[in-house]
Amino acid sequence: MKKILVIRFSSIGDIVLTTPVIRCLKNQLQEVEIHVLTKKKFSNLYKTNPYINKVYEFDDSLKRNIEELKIEHYDYVVDLQKNKRSVRVTRALGRLHASFPKLNFRKFLLSTFKINIMPDIHIVDRYFKAVEKLGVKNDYQGLDFFISEKNNYDISQLPENFQKGYYAFVIGGTYKTKILPSVKIVEIIKKINKAVVLLGGPDDIERAEEIIYGVNETTRQQDNEGSKNSQILNLVGKINLEQSASIVKNADSVLTNDTGLMHIAAAFHKNIVSVWGNTVPELGMYPYLPKEKEKCHIVECKDVKCRPCSKLGFKECPKKHFRCMMEIDVEEVVKLMDNELYSYEII
Repeated sequence: MKKILVIRFSSIGDIVLTTPVIRCLKNQLQEVEIHVLTKKKFSNLYKTNPYINKVYEFDDSLKRNIEELKIEHYDYVVDLQKNKRSVRVTRALGRLHASFPKLNFRKFLLSTFKINIMPDIHIVDRYFKAVEKLGVKNDYQGLDFFISEKNNYDISQLPENFQKGYYAFVIGGTYKTKILPSVKIVEIIKKINKAVVLLGGPDDIERAEEIIYGVNETTRQQDNEGSKNSQILNLVGKINLEQSASIVKNADSVLTNDTGLMHIAAAFHKNIVSVWGNTVPELGMYPYLPKEKEKCHIVECKDVKCRPCSKLGFKECPKKHFRCMMEIDVEEVVKLMDNELYSYEII
């Protein structure tokens, strides 16, 4: 093997989950070039990866990319996307290729009829099926995430009390039914005695403001004991993904929804409290810490019978009650965030 193309179009978390395959390809095959094809909006996630030699990116049309990729004469194509567009690319290139078991029908059975015949295998281990014929095996060193020097957030610039330690709260997500409601986060912050950094994108700004207002309003009602505002640093929508990753990297613990920064936290081997709403870990996308499973804490409402209602998520709860998130045990979350020995039950 001289040159291999890896295909993964999106999104943040899914791309981070492909990094063990890329690392093992590079380390286990002699003098191989690794190229990647991905969407332009996610290309920086691969451009910072030292195991990758070249990144091809696209917006909408793949026509130009296919012509460029044909010139490369790849020895092998690894399709870690496995959809109509990626299949179109592999067929157009006409090279040796392989993919992985996507298990869409099994996911459908689980999310629609609550019939669980999903294998107890993480998506990362399923990805490795695509490189099995190359003799490449999982090294079980976990995920990678690389921060460019220009985007490395200087932790010394944080307020002094945050430099003594803080928790990172990832408050956003692609779908509302995968997001822990603001009112629950307010309850958690009220019960912990540590500084908190709120992280999220521009779409999460209003939610962050709700959280800060809720915490301060509660404090004012408690005999004017003082505001907790000095214990909350709101960086939502103010820093980019790599800078957010820097914050996560230096956090004592990370509270996160099922979203991209959850997987980035796993790449940095953090103590993770992962909160699940309408989706379930059995779909194979929980934090990947193969040698440090004690750091992965799954918090979910298993007795909510309508879970999972989707393999992805919805804008609103289809049943209108949103019990899967509204009944999350706040006390459990607090204990897991504070627990330095990671002694609680894990997945």
